[in-house]
This record gives sequence, C-alpha cells and structure tokens, in this order.
Amino acid sequence: MFQVWTSSGFHSGPAQIVAEAQRAEAMGYDCFAVVDSVHDGLIGAALAIQATERIEIATSALACFPRSPMTTAVAAWDLQQWSAGRFRLGLGPLIKPVIVGKYATPWVPPAPRMREYVQSLKAIFDCWQNDVPLNYRGEFYSFTRQQEYSKPAKLEHPFIPIHLAAIGPNMTALSGEVADALFPHPTNSSGRYIAEVMLPNAERGAKRVGRAIGDLSVIANPLTAIGSSQAAIDAQRESHRSTLATLYSTPNYWPSLSLYGWGDVGTTLKTLVKESRWDELPAMITDEMLEAFVPSGFFDEIGSALSEQFGDVADGILISLPDDPKEDAAVARTIEDLHRA
Repeated sequence: MFQVWTSSGFHSGPAQIVAEAQRAEAMGYDCFAVVDSVHDGLIGAALAIQATERIEIATSALACFPRSPMTTAVAAWDLQQWSAGRFRLGLGPLIKPVIVGKYATPWVPPAPRMREYVQSLKAIFDCWQNDVPLNYRGEFYSFTRQQEYSKPAKLEHPFIPIHLAAIGPNMTALSGEVADALFPHPTNSSGRYIAEVMLPNAERGAKRVGRAIGDLSVIANPLTAIGSSQAAIDAQRESHRSTLATLYSTPNYWPSLSLYGWGDVGTTLKTLVKESRWDELPAMITDEMLEAFVPSGFFDEIGSALSEQFGDVADGILISLPDDPKEDAAVARTIEDLHRA
C-alpha cells in the first residue's frame, strides 16, 4: 500500500501539534511527522502520541548531532513504549551554518558521523532489548557503559524504524546502508530526481553491506499545490515559487537544479541574496520549474497524478494538511485514492 504522510506546521507549537495530529488521524494519514526546528520535535512527538491511537508518529529530521545518541535513544525508547510501537525516529544532519552557528556543535563530515550515530543507536537498543553488552567504539562516538540499575525495561515492540533526511550522494548512500527509510528534501524530491539520482546512490550504499535496495523505503516529500479551484491551486503555486526561490539560493539544495539543467539559477539566486535583492528572487523560478518540482491538481485528480510520478520510485508521499479544515474531507478522499494505487 502506498503510504501517505503529513507533518506538523513549521511553526506549530504544542497545542497546534495536538490538533494537527488528531486531524491527520481522522483523515486517514498513515504517519504524522513532527518538525524539529522552532519547537522540540521529541516533545511534539510525545504530545502527538498521547493525542492519537492509530497513526504512526515520527520526528521529522530531528537535529541529531547536537544531541548525544544516548539521549536520543532514551527518548526514542520511551516514545516507542508509550505509543505501543507507533514511533519512527527521523534524523537529519542539517547544514554547517546551522550546526555551528545555532547549535554550537563542532562540524565534522556528516555522513561518517551519521553512520556512527545510527550504529550507536542500534547498539544501545540491542543492549537494552537483548542484553548484549554495550561496547560501541567509533571515531566520533563511543558507548561502553550501561549500568543494570539504569537500563530501561524491554519493549513489546522493540523495532524502532530509523529514517534519514538526505539530499547529496553520501547521505543518500548511507540511507541505503543503515536506514529503514529515506526522506528527501522538498527541493530534491521530484520523481525524476529520486529515480535518476537518489535510488542509484541508495543502492550503492546498500551493496556496501549486502542489503537489498528493497529493504529501504522512500517517502517522497515534494511541495504540492492541491485545491478545489484553479485560483486556489495557482495561489499555492505562487507561494511555493517564493519558497523555492529562497531555498535554492543555498548551494546544498542545488542537485535538482543541476539535474534539470538549471544550475545557473541557483548561482543567480545566491548572488541576489548576498546583494539583499530579495524581491527579485521569485521571478527566477519559472513556470517550467514549478511543473517539475510542484505536483499540482484538483482534489479528484491529484491522487492519480502523484501515483503516476512516484508510484514506481517511492513507497509513500508526504502531503501537507490543508490550511482550511473544510477541505479535510476532500484530502481524505485523495488519501484513499493513493492507498488504492
């Protein structure tokens, strides 16, 4: 079954996260991912778990490097126990200016560090669930001590899926190597980019450790424009034009531009930002680029369009909650269409 995810709003606080999670469950979404940025994603996940009964709850690109793997493991273990097996741990490396400037965390090559982070988590989980002595030693992390008196109880549902946010070749390959799911960034989540760039890189990583690429799920994460009228769709597309213009001024998000032959656009956007010419950014994102990066359509047709673009390259897709709750029923029908795909 094609999974349909959604996420909390970027600025959603505790009260909004509870309401959004309950809406998502009522609409038939399979997973609600809690953003970790403005507010703490682990606290938000706990609130979403408490407020729901069926839907899976995930962290959406948890800023993991500022957190010790042990700290993250304890939180994930508690959330998995509390949710009766509904929790998914999503991790993201973030970019250097954020890691260093916002979180005061030293910068090291993110893919090798993330490999050890995930391996550390699995070693810790194995210690807790299967009584394997804790003895993980790496370049960035070492864990060798777990007192019996402070060891958490074993779980009825011990498997905690780990998904990685990835864009570039190294982190994508690492997803194939150690993760259960791959979560692309909206700037790099077209069906073509997933098929031609991400899946080959993920398969390269999987082969390094003898895994099959089928062991890795891919959850597409494009910006979408969905509505009941052309005016509503057009308004969303224009909003996404501005969003993409800002995001594509950052070189980390340029791989899709390069794939489509629009690499010069990223360079121009970066220059405009440096010169504080913000008003000129949206015009750089053409209608052709929106067609490539923003799946658009009416509620009764978008399901088939998304299935056509992503059905052969992804196991699921993230669709945002509608701004107007009056449209929840229409989105619920779209979710049903995708479940049948």
